[in-house]
Amino acid sequence: MNIWPLKGMAKHVAITRYPGETETTPGVTPGRPTSAAPDDHGLCPTHALRPDGGDVDLSRCIHCFRCVREPDALARWENDYEWGRFLPGRGALPRAFRRSIHVRVVDSGDCGACLAELLQLECPEYSLHRLGIYVTPSPRDADVLLVVGPVTNAMRGPLEAAYAAMPEPKRVVAAGTCAASGGLFGPTFECNNGVAGAIPVDLVVPGCPPPPLAMLQALLAVMGRGQSPGEEVR
Repeated sequence: MNIWPLKGMAKHVAITRYPGETETTPGVTPGRPTSAAPDDHGLCPTHALRPDGGDVDLSRCIHCFRCVREPDALARWENDYEWGRFLPGRGALPRAFRRSIHVRVVDSGDCGACLAELLQLECPEYSLHRLGIYVTPSPRDADVLLVVGPVTNAMRGPLEAAYAAMPEPKRVVAAGTCAASGGLFGPTFECNNGVAGAIPVDLVVPGCPPPPLAMLQALLAVMGRGQSPGEEVR
């Protein structure tokens, strides 16, 4: 008798409590800077900290942690994960998509970090299928285009073609700092300054890389299940 199925059934797999409850397991997020004093000391290599202090430009933050670990650091840090934000004038899909969407993932020059985090969503711990979110290989079947990477010159054409092949209504999620702003790689002679320089973007998820729950929150927001961080997601 093969006992491995029985052993597998007996082993408990803890699926995240999110979005029904706040996930408090250690390590689910690296955290993020939310405000800082003026960057007089040049701590931030990407200028995510504004010269006059105040809010942080998360679209440029690469999680180098210098703003909290250096002796002169004065940044405020929060260990949350609801980072996705709609761009001005953009919004969620119509109500018909609240329970199920198909997502096409496009790697537009990602270093591998964002893709590695994204792949975790299909593991039992996150189990995105329980929320009606499915990954599709064809943009013709996709409701959402999730893009990682700064958009290299070689990937600009395929990215535009994938977007054009999607049926309406459609939404685009730029996941990660490179997709949001170009990060450390763009704009250059070989890379774009993020996804918005190639196709319209509806929602941005900052982070280098964003944790799986940040990407999950963004997809739920696009579905209309929680419009922005801080709102209830059901």
